[in-house]
Parts: sequence; structure tokens; C-alpha cells
Amino acid sequence: MEHQHQYDAQGKQICCTQQEKIYAKAGAKELLKNGHTETDGHDHSEHGDDDGHDHSGGSDNTFKMFLPAIISLVLLLLAIAFDNWIQQAWFTGWVRIIWYVAAYAPVGFPVIKEAIVSVSKGEIFSEFLLMSIATVGAFSIQEFPEGVAVMLFYAVGEVFQTLAVKRAKANIKSLLDQRPDEVTILENNQPKTIKAEAAKIGDIIQLKSGEKLGLDGELISDTASFNTAALTGESKPDTKAKGEIVLAGMINLNTVAQVKVTTAYTDSKLSKILELVQNATAQKAPTELFIRKFAKIYTPIVVLLAVLICVVPMLFVENYVFSQWLYRALIFLVISCPCALVISIPLGYFGGIGAASKNGILFKGSNFLDIMAGIQNVVMDKTGTMTEGVFKVQEVNIKPEFNKDEILQMVNVLESQSTHPVATAIHEYVGEINASIQLNRTEEIAGHGLKAEINGKELLVGNFKLMDKFSIKYDIDPNTIVYTLIAIAYDKNFAGYLTIADVIKEDAQEAVNKLHSMNVKLTMLSGDKTNVVKFVADKLGIDNAFGDLLPEDKVNKVKEIKSRNETVAFVGDGVNDAPVVALSDAGIAMGGLGSDATIETADVVIQDDRPSKIAIAINIGKQTKKIVWQNITLAFAVKAVVLVLGAGGLATMWEAVFADVGVALLAILNAVRIQRMKF
Repeated sequence: MEHQHQYDAQGKQICCTQQEKIYAKAGAKELLKNGHTETDGHDHSEHGDDDGHDHSGGSDNTFKMFLPAIISLVLLLLAIAFDNWIQQAWFTGWVRIIWYVAAYAPVGFPVIKEAIVSVSKGEIFSEFLLMSIATVGAFSIQEFPEGVAVMLFYAVGEVFQTLAVKRAKANIKSLLDQRPDEVTILENNQPKTIKAEAAKIGDIIQLKSGEKLGLDGELISDTASFNTAALTGESKPDTKAKGEIVLAGMINLNTVAQVKVTTAYTDSKLSKILELVQNATAQKAPTELFIRKFAKIYTPIVVLLAVLICVVPMLFVENYVFSQWLYRALIFLVISCPCALVISIPLGYFGGIGAASKNGILFKGSNFLDIMAGIQNVVMDKTGTMTEGVFKVQEVNIKPEFNKDEILQMVNVLESQSTHPVATAIHEYVGEINASIQLNRTEEIAGHGLKAEINGKELLVGNFKLMDKFSIKYDIDPNTIVYTLIAIAYDKNFAGYLTIADVIKEDAQEAVNKLHSMNVKLTMLSGDKTNVVKFVADKLGIDNAFGDLLPEDKVNKVKEIKSRNETVAFVGDGVNDAPVVALSDAGIAMGGLGSDATIETADVVIQDDRPSKIAIAINIGKQTKKIVWQNITLAFAVKAVVLVLGAGGLATMWEAVFADVGVALLAILNAVRIQRMKF
């Protein structure tokens, strides 16, 4: 993918590393947070820019990262040769010590510097300090080759870790970096290229074939086909007609198209997606939080044990040799570094967030990956979630004593105050709004409908509960009609009703089948008529269904499920779903048709409104949790074995390096594996 530059509010280009540098050590795991880097005070620059891009050329940059280790290796190999095979008379005493110090310096001094910085910030028991003590200790007992070798392999391991992290981060970067930095607008019918964020609402963007749209807008060309993969994870072409909304990140597939900007650059759907993913790691999973707390307790305990290993045998061992027991203690320290846990676990969750983004699903925090993995109940809205939310007026029944056209014109004007799909259906059916009709005292009654005053007379448009609320008498039984009904009353009299039909989404059945295969119970809650809700639920095989619900009724139903100590995910798209989305263990919003309030409240956002993605979100949560626990088990098992061997004098520094750096590398490779999985 071609790299797209980004600009700040003043039009200055922002460097990628400035926005999204990943630090590969403990205390610096706020990946992609708030568009800038929050550091832990550790300077990891010795591993190169960690932004997913090789700014100085891929191979050159990688070589620079390995250069200190290469220098150290060459000096170490020469020193070992002088010691054992090509003995030199001058290679003794201070000359030999200085040579080994020179071999140690390129890889050891940066770590010692990190240790000093950590201690100055109150982080005493860091892995940097442990490695420094272990290697300096090896020098103190004249184990020069091993002291250099341990730090050398540690440094090489760190570079490989950084490359692995960089690769994982680059995968996320390719998903996020979707907006072009420039757009072409028409000014006096002449094309003019400007920065995307400089475009204003009302500007006309000219989009050539193959170009990516920079801002949300309304298509003013007759038709155009777009690749929407940047937003939905689906590469299937989506053909839009004149007047339809097109979003930033969509790619024009065929002829030149013109789009009228309707949303500011910073308020576009894609901007919100970027913000969600950039902030996603701010909320940590319980496992991450536990490991951080654990490392703070675990490391000082191991340091104390290392001291005891060195000192206590003095009281019990007859032929106690201080240097031997110090060596064992130093090995114990190297093994104790919690690198594998502290690096691979946040990376595992980051990988899960990236895999979800690739599938058009946005997790607002790694903690929600854990929650989704354990979901037992999925409670869903009907309209816009399991159905298209695209209504069509099927039948109009207006009583003969009323003027049909006049009533429909008034209803059209009142419904124009609402963003509900039903209002759109009525507008499409009736046509242009009659500007001569003046509304007064307009009021939306949650779960019921709309009320207004026209010509001093009351107009009510909504469900039949609205009629009951205002004591309007009607002569039909709403339960006999398996369609959504819109009742109308004017001047205290029932004027008639409209029937409106919705269409079940094409993948709704697939979603139900997948969730049932995971032993997840399904419940449908809706403000629509009970018989309509039951009809849809029965057709799809949903376990329970309830209709005629107000927002507070939905909240009570979810509370009832939670009272059984079962985890609940609620899926919705409307403003009235926001309270129940907030109440559930995991709130899922349909991000295409969904209201901003629901998307803001939700923990997970499905971008293309496909209910089958609910099962994918749960599966990604399960796989992420599985990988994280594999890493925890691997790290603890290997460290436990080598710690025992080290304490007993059966492990050397080489085994210690594997237990630390080797396991960390294996854990990281396992963590990034999730981004290659197909869901």
C-alpha cells in the first residue's frame, strides 16, 4: 500500500513515528494511543524506528539495528580465539579486560543506561537492571566471555522482538492508513488539488477511477461503484446511486464521480474509526493488568531468591566457593526476566484488535476481547440489526372522512423531524415536504412516536401505544397485521394507518446458526409490534423474542438475564438502544446505519452492519484469549524448569538466555499469528 502522509491542524506533515511508535518493553504498551506516543522513559531507539516503515531503506535500517550486535560479536569471537586457539602474549591482564569491555560496550551500555533511567523513575526491578547485574557480576568473577555473550544474545533477541512487533504494527498501520492526504475539488468547474482536511462542507470532490475518497459526502453523479473494504472488511463492490451517502476510505472503481462533501474531515466515519482503534489499547484486559501487577511482585522476589542462593549455602555447604554460587545466582537473575509475559501479552491483544479491524469490527479496548470470548447471551434489536432497516410503505389506509393527501403531507412534515428508517420510508413514499405546513410544539415520545401541533390541532404519528396514551379510539386490531404499523391521529380522532415492511438481512440466518453452534443463547428485543418481532424471530430460529418494548423495558430484560449471572452482549443501532448497550457486558453497535450515540456508547462496532460479524467478534475474542494463555503457560513452564536447574547448578548462562530471550521470541511469534487467521 502506498504510504499516505497525514497533516496536523496547521497543515504540517506529521511523521509516522511521532504518531504511532511502538515501544517493545514493559511500561510502554500504549500502542497507537491518542495519535501520539506515551513513553515510559526508556530509550529504545537502538532498535530503530518502530513505526512499521523503514525510513532509510528496509535492508539498511535492519542492518543498523543489528550493527551494535555485529561489532560485539566480532570482538567476542576474536577474544575467544586469542584465549583458546591463536594465543597472543599481549592478550593478558588489562589488555584482555579492556578488549572484553569493548566487546560488551555496544550491546551492554545501552541496557545499563536503561537500567539507570528505570531506577531514577522508581522502577527498580526492571529487566534492564537484572541483565546489568547478571552480566557485570559475570565480569566480577572473570567470566568475561559469558558476560559478553549473555548481553549479546539478549540484544539480538531484542532486535528480533522489535522486528516482530514492527511487523504486527505495520499490519495494523496498513488497515488504519486509509485516507488520502489530498483531494481534488472543483472550483469554478476547474479541478484544484488541496489537503483533504482543508476541504469544506459543500465542496465538490472529483474522484477519478481508482482514487480513494478523503471525506464523507453525497454522490451527485448518477451512479458509481466503490470498494468499501477500508470500512467494512468486504471487498465486494458497492454501487451507489445519486443522492446516496459515500464515506471516506471508499475507492472509486469505474468512471469519474463527483461527491458533495457533507461532513468535516475530522468528523468522518473513518476518522472516528481511526480514533477508536488508536484508543483501543487504553482499556486493558484483566490478564494484562494482572501480568503487570504480577511482574512488580515477581521480580523483587526473584532478586531476593538470587541473593539467598548466593549467600545461604555458605551456612550449609562444606566446600563453599563464592564465585560458583554467585554464578548460579546470576543465572537465576537472567532467567527471571519477565520479557515474554510483559511483551507478548499486550501484543496478543493488539493482534486481536488488528484481526478484528481487518474484518470490519472495531474493539474499543483489549478488555472487550476477553469479555466477548466469554459471552453466553446475545440480545439484539430487530430493526437495522437483524433486518435491513430499509422500510417501504406497503399499504395506506386513511379514513374517508379525512383528506388522504393532506394527512400524508402533514405526516411527511412531522416525520422529517426524525432520523428513524420509518421516517425515511414515509418521505420516499410521499415525496417532497410541503413547506407551507408549519409545525408547533414538536415532541418525540420515546418508544411511542411523534406529536406536534398543526393549525392549532394535534397531530400524532407513531405506534398504537401512542394512540392509547392519548386515549385515541380506533377500530382495528393491530395484532392481526404482521407488518410494522404507523398509526395517525389528527384533532383527537383516529385518521388511519400505514403498513411498512422491512427485509431480513441476507446473512441474519448465518449469524443465528453460527451463534447457536457456539452455544450462545439469542434474544430479540424490539419496540416494534410483538407479532412482527415473533414472526422474524421464528423465521430465524431465535430463542426468545419480545416486542412492544420501551427503552426502559429493554433495560429490564437485560437486567433479568444478568441477574442469572450470565454474560450479555447487546446489539443495536438506534439512539434508544444506547442505555441498554451501556448496561450490557459488551455493547455492540451496527456502525453503518447506527446512530452516533449508540456507536459512542458501544464497546464493539460492526462497520458493515452484518450480523454474521457478531460470531466473528466472539471467535476473535476466544482465539486471542487462547493465544495469550498459551504464551503465559509457555513462559511459566520454561522459566520454572530452568530456574530449578539454575539454582541446582545444572544450567549455564546459555540456558538462561533461552529461558528469557528465546521464550519471548516464541511468544511474540505466537502472538502475531492471530493476524494471519481467517475468521
